[in-house]
Amino acid sequence: MDRRLANLLPVERWPTAAEAARGRWFTPARLGPLTLEQRTWVPAMVPWRATDQGFVTDEVVAWYRRFAQGRPGGLVIEATGIRDVKSGPLLRAGDDRFVPGLRRLVDAVKEASGGHTRLFIQLIDFLAIKRRPAKDVYFLRHLELTAAHRAQRPGASDEAVRAHLLGLPEEELDRVLSPRELESYRHGLREKVTDTHLPHIAELPRVLPGLFAAAASRCAEAGFDGVELHFAHAYTMASFLSPLNTRSDGYGGSPEARLRLPLEVYRAVRAVLPRERALGCRFLADEIIEGGGRPSDAAFTAVGLARAGIDFLSLSRGGKFEDARVPKVGHTAYPYTGPSGHECMPTPRIGGLGPWGRNLEATRFVRQAVRAAGLETPVVACGGISSFAQAEDALESGAADVVASARQSLADPDWFLKVREGRGAEVRRCFFTNYCEGLDQAHDVVTCQRWDRLQGLPDDATVPRAPDGRRLVAP
Repeated sequence: MDRRLANLLPVERWPTAAEAARGRWFTPARLGPLTLEQRTWVPAMVPWRATDQGFVTDEVVAWYRRFAQGRPGGLVIEATGIRDVKSGPLLRAGDDRFVPGLRRLVDAVKEASGGHTRLFIQLIDFLAIKRRPAKDVYFLRHLELTAAHRAQRPGASDEAVRAHLLGLPEEELDRVLSPRELESYRHGLREKVTDTHLPHIAELPRVLPGLFAAAASRCAEAGFDGVELHFAHAYTMASFLSPLNTRSDGYGGSPEARLRLPLEVYRAVRAVLPRERALGCRFLADEIIEGGGRPSDAAFTAVGLARAGIDFLSLSRGGKFEDARVPKVGHTAYPYTGPSGHECMPTPRIGGLGPWGRNLEATRFVRQAVRAAGLETPVVACGGISSFAQAEDALESGAADVVASARQSLADPDWFLKVREGRGAEVRRCFFTNYCEGLDQAHDVVTCQRWDRLQGLPDDATVPRAPDGRRLVAP
């Protein structure tokens, strides 16, 4: 047996087709105006297959068509930018010119699933982040000199002060530089929602609701069944929700103030989105980081959004910049390399419960708070789900109403269908080694080690491949 399979959560027996049919996972679920045929869900994963201008490509269509062939109840298209700005090979919805490509993607998914899969698109905003600079570049060009810096060489010219700082050993820099300057030097400059001295950051509450609404309207025009607002991980809206948001303009500090902009974004999008389209959001059950949000904060957010009328709540975990690994010079920080990132995409080496359903207890806490408030908003749970028994337990125990699977669905897009038909023993199981995450970190096309090098298959002559020969879709 492959030792990687030996590390996986044991599955003593997969259900028969009759047993699967009696389970909750394959029963319908209501999400606002929509009904899912079943409670299976493929959450958003960025495959880096769009053009550098943000357009849908043949490879993007093939990627999502393959997931749709497994007929999940819900499928969420990758984080899609709401601004018309450079963002690399990430999909965008920040201009009308992106609508035809998105419509083509919708049509392909609906055809491939036979109309059985509800299709959502995740909308995201993010702030600027720069590469880690070389030491001389930072001190001679980027560092803004202050009185504290000049006090190191009183009376000296700015050039001499910069040269002095450049020559200091690292341990001295810990004393001389402010925490923010050290972060910019060792991780690269990163804009934060608390940088209200910058006009474009101060104006975020004024501009973001309209940007999200315009992008959502375009996605409705393209034919998506619903929109998922990205309020999770290391990005703009999650940063507004975080207890680390100390803005003093009414959009930071208290839990109520931190929730203000997410509610304004939700209401702006709901106002333009046709009523037959569902509108939900993805946010964090636990930020993991020091001083960050805990499940109690997530519960407050969930109840506030549910009271406002949101159609579903999808909960993730961790994935923050604050504890990311120090990048190499010339590289950007990646929010899934530190402890919070390891909690977001845990491997069997993480210890404790391992990766199997690691987010379910926090999700259960949040869902219970929503139910205690008298609200029935459905909750989507994820995190290391790779068996029917796990999903059934999450549903039966009240941790979730819909159970999602990302990495296992990447390993085998047909796995929901196989389990439902009583063919669970044929499931190609994910190793949870994060081979895919390593490719994502490099902004390389994401594939799976379980299938990207397979040879001798009937579709070898026609399957799309990366320049290095890797398959771009699962067999």
